[in-house]
Amino acid sequence: MDARFTRMDHHDGISRYGASLMTAVAPYADVTMLIHDECQLALLPELPWVKINSPLSPMELLVARHVNKLGADLVFCPMQTMGSWGRKYPLVLTLHDLIYYEHPAPPGFLPAPVRVLWRLYHKAFWPQRVLLNRANVVATISHTTLALMRRHKLTKRPVRIIGNAPQGDRTPRDPAVAPEKSLAYMGSFMPYKNVETLILGMGELPDFTLNLLSRITPARRAELEALVPAGASVMFHNGVSDAEYDDLLLRTTALVTLSKAEGYGLPLVEAMALGTPVVVADTEIFREVGGTAAHYVPADSPSDFAAAVRALATPGAWAQSSTASVAQAGTFSWDASARELLAIAEELRGQP
Repeated sequence: MDARFTRMDHHDGISRYGASLMTAVAPYADVTMLIHDECQLALLPELPWVKINSPLSPMELLVARHVNKLGADLVFCPMQTMGSWGRKYPLVLTLHDLIYYEHPAPPGFLPAPVRVLWRLYHKAFWPQRVLLNRANVVATISHTTLALMRRHKLTKRPVRIIGNAPQGDRTPRDPAVAPEKSLAYMGSFMPYKNVETLILGMGELPDFTLNLLSRITPARRAELEALVPAGASVMFHNGVSDAEYDDLLLRTTALVTLSKAEGYGLPLVEAMALGTPVVVADTEIFREVGGTAAHYVPADSPSDFAAAVRALATPGAWAQSSTASVAQAGTFSWDASARELLAIAEELRGQP
């Protein structure tokens, strides 16, 4: 299992997805992790590992030379960019979403040459088709992304859902205990995340505090701070630990996001698993993940966002939503995702 997309000090979405899936598969199969830096091991399960090149290295074109020697029955990559020339093993590649075709600005942590290639890559669908068709099976994480893949005819290969899920070792909060008047946002600050509307909505919620938890550049923080309405309370945490994140989720009124594009929306299901309601943009993917438990508002309406928070904050409504959130989160599990990957491995056993 390709663990080279694991972050060094804190998980992002793809990093957590890969590490969680490896942990879930390990009880059922002999798993060897592929890493490119031993610092990645701090965020990975204690499993056998092999160090190879970075996935951003030019040597990625020849990575199959190293992987062939491991004699794997299956190689799973949580991205679609793993080199495959000369491979002698079945390969599953993963496409999480199609966000960057509509919002092409690349993540800032990528090296400058990679950012240039990123933009060029997302100007047409044919490069994506070339990458995905190199696999035996393509995985994705939601029915919403699967529908988009079919609409754009992105691959001739079978596509299977190996979904995201919350961590399974956390106890939900007591719905009878009233929450504090705060809100939590966990996610990046890229334009399509639409944090601006959350901030503007806080002008109608003077008794609430909006906690922006993720790391943020000084320039982007200055842009968003300039939008904070007079009398509103908005806190920039610039990164929190997993323990700090859970602690806030167990106290806050709701997790909130008005993101206009997601492949899944892991923060939603993480919050709901702890009994924390969610107020989210009314999009197809959030409907898939949040079901009837989430509270949906138009993405560009600060007033509707504020009204949904105020309605949720009434004691009876909040307790009911907390209970419904736990039930909805329970429909997703890493064990189910692991079993789906194992089923694929059995089907592909012996294929080139």
